[in-house]
Amino acid sequence: MQKSKLTLYIFVALVLGVIAGYIYNATVINNINTKISAAEANIKSIDGRILLVKDTTTADYKALKTERTVQAKMRKEADTSREDKLVGFTVLSDIFLRLIKMIVAPLVFTTLVVGVAKVGDIKSVGRIGGKTLLWFISATFVSLFLGMLLVNFFKPGEAMHLPLPDSHMATDIKKTALSLRDFIGHVVPKSFTEAMANNEILQIVVFSLFFGVATAAIGEKGEVVIRALDAISHVILKITGYVMQLAPLAVFGAITAIIAKQGLGILSTYAIFIGEFYFSLVILWMVIIFAGFIVLKKRAFNLVGNIKDAMLIAFSTSTSEAAYPKVLLELERFGCNNKIVSFVLPLGYSFNLDGSMMYMTFASLFLAQSYNIHLSFEQQLTMLLILMLTSKGIAGVPRASLVVIAGTVSLFNIPEAGLALLIGIDPLLDMGRSATNVLGNAMATAVVSKWEGELKD
Repeated sequence: MQKSKLTLYIFVALVLGVIAGYIYNATVINNINTKISAAEANIKSIDGRILLVKDTTTADYKALKTERTVQAKMRKEADTSREDKLVGFTVLSDIFLRLIKMIVAPLVFTTLVVGVAKVGDIKSVGRIGGKTLLWFISATFVSLFLGMLLVNFFKPGEAMHLPLPDSHMATDIKKTALSLRDFIGHVVPKSFTEAMANNEILQIVVFSLFFGVATAAIGEKGEVVIRALDAISHVILKITGYVMQLAPLAVFGAITAIIAKQGLGILSTYAIFIGEFYFSLVILWMVIIFAGFIVLKKRAFNLVGNIKDAMLIAFSTSTSEAAYPKVLLELERFGCNNKIVSFVLPLGYSFNLDGSMMYMTFASLFLAQSYNIHLSFEQQLTMLLILMLTSKGIAGVPRASLVVIAGTVSLFNIPEAGLALLIGIDPLLDMGRSATNVLGNAMATAVVSKWEGELKD
């Protein structure tokens, strides 16, 4: 009863957030948005005139540069004013997300150490890890490939007809193409406390694996540690229960802020792209559930019912990390052995973000279509394989996908400035892919549990 009440409250908060956001946008934010739009239009016009000036030493050129600086300052001031007026709503979701981040790192550490110690020897850890990575790599490839196929089928970018921007135009998004050194730095911890402080899930997983195997290896002395960490993990799960009571408030704050900031107009402007991406996500959901059905049979549908609250939380807050503690609880209730759950789920949050994977090929090829840049099937396949590598260890937080896309599109001469098209609607798209990430990780954990014969009825 309590569970269904939470679902109801979250759904009501979603609806109220849309209504409150629309009213607040119309009455308070609209005037500021008008100023921002005017400043952006002026900056665009000035940029066009600057490009026509051949001699950069003339007074006209300097005047245009000065005018651009004034308009950029006006835009920044209006943007700051808008954020200030939304702070009452954003603080609700910020508090919830901070509390969740407070839980995630110690929860991953305690549950994973206990899980690995109970698994016992390194052979068992290797066997479960092998099955897990097999599923993750397959799911990643399918998600990227499905995104590639569907964006080629829908061709959402062809209606944009964007001219190629000048080389100096750029966005404020930091580009990243993950080098081997960066990847190693992202995976191997140099300090456990630093990994905990920064919520570096992958580094915590690596330390926990060593700690768990070593704890199991010292026999009786290790049992004291296992019992202590098991007790601590139950305390943290109790805290999770308290924090989840705040989820409807967080959902209300997050949705109100998005709608108040962007207005419902953003939905109509990009309706086709948003609609086609969400339709693609539904197809990916069907693929994930079907893959789960092959192994779990009808219980795959029960699992989806069990994690609907967690998916709603991820959807509303645009981060799959927010749902982590809830998913962990629901998987254990579903019948998965806690040693499998605590081993597979944290890995999934770094290696198995299915929704984000689909978005990367979908968004990258959308930008290519928008600029009328033709990429052959071989080039698209190369992009897919690059994304498979550069996306590993991507954080389950808002806008992380954009950073990876920025680093990848530049390799194919697709203008990075095109990401400006996606920044405005990214929060709306992030909601869908975060919910998909939760579904993918929950299904992966249940499947590995079944493969290991550790799934109770």
